[in-house]
Amino acid sequence: MGEMIRVLLVDDQILMREGLRKLLEIEPGIEIAATAGGGEEALSWLAGLPDGERPRVALVDARMPQMDGVELVARLCERFPGVAPVILTTFDDDDYIFGGLRAGAKGYLLKDTPPDELVSAIRRAARGETVLGGAASERLVGLLREAPAPAERPQEPPGGLSEREYEIALLIGSGAANREIARRLHITEGTAKNHISSCLRKLGLRDRTQLAVWVSRNAPRPGGDR
Repeated sequence: MGEMIRVLLVDDQILMREGLRKLLEIEPGIEIAATAGGGEEALSWLAGLPDGERPRVALVDARMPQMDGVELVARLCERFPGVAPVILTTFDDDDYIFGGLRAGAKGYLLKDTPPDELVSAIRRAARGETVLGGAASERLVGLLREAPAPAERPQEPPGGLSEREYEIALLIGSGAANREIARRLHITEGTAKNHISSCLRKLGLRDRTQLAVWVSRNAPRPGGDR
């Protein structure tokens, strides 16, 4: 068995917290480190732990009193960067989906996600991957379909990117895989990967999903709108 993944559950509904705890604690390799009924309780508990004892993943409800999930994700990323927050909610809402991702969430899942998919998402988030449920993926794809054509690029690429880096970022935003990027730009896949890594570094992003979201928010729209 691999390394134990410790998980923090944050939800203001006790039945949901206990249901998730019972569901996940029987999974091999997953340990429920604690449950919390709100953001302040979760942050206070984390602050009392040494770095090596903090959980790897936090499942965070989106709508909670006093502090919603998006704010909690932002504070987790700022104060406890070793904890990967994943929003788990009943609400299929654009503001929560993209607000959570911009705040640094490693994923967004609905509470009706099948148990095996939830467990897989926890394991992937613990590895640093971004995980999106079907609803969030559909919303993201909808935004990416509005990505600008090359002729609509600004004279100076945003974010300090080079012309080639911005060109590759736009292709990432349109859903192109590394092989397709290499084929369309007549470069090797290794060169494409290097440019993508440079984009992520310059923009302070963690993966290509966040880069795609950045493109959808920063690339110009037809007619000059942002």
